[in-house]
Order: sequence, then C-alpha cells, then structure tokens
Amino acid sequence: MTFVNICALSYPQGAEKMIEERFAHRAEMVDTMEGFWAFKLMRPVEGENRYYVVTEWESEEAFNKYMEWRDTRPDPAKQPQNTGMEITLMNFETVEDTEVAGK
Repeated sequence: MTFVNICALSYPQGAEKMIEERFAHRAEMVDTMEGFWAFKLMRPVEGENRYYVVTEWESEEAFNKYMEWRDTRPDPAKQPQNTGMEITLMNFETVEDTEVAGK
C-alpha cells in the first residue's frame, strides 16, 4: 500500500509564477530520496484557489525519513518570498490505484 502526502498551498494573489518556478527546481530535494515514487504540482483552474503538491511514497516510513531529512534544511516557509502563504498537510494511504496502459 503506497503513502500519499498532499500539501495544499494557499498563496497571495500574484505569487503563481514564483510558486511554479520554485517547484520546477525542486527535483534535488525529493526525487533521489529512497522510497520516493511520484511528484505532481497541481495548479488551480476552477473552484479552488490553492495549489496542491502531491507526492507518492513506497511507505509512510519512507515519507517520514524524507521529512526528517527536510527538517535539517532551511525551512522554506520562513523565507521572505513565502510570506502570506499557508500550508495544510494531508496524508493518505492508497486503497485503489488504476492506470491506463500506455499512458
């Protein structure tokens, strides 16, 4: 059973470009971590005003190891350009997962 972490990111109007640029350069922060499976940055289109950062992990233990490593790094939430942003973390276990072959 995989583990999914979703970070809902509320942001001040006009911060969209900065958010997307920041995540475009985030590969070294997570992609090489043991147990990491997938990353998605989801931009709001309609009916929502938050970005969603979705990561999928082999297990909750793998995610927790990443969080321990991340806690040794400078906290992005405390950087001046992130003023006015709010983060809500949500964790899930994958119960069912279907993918279309060839896509």
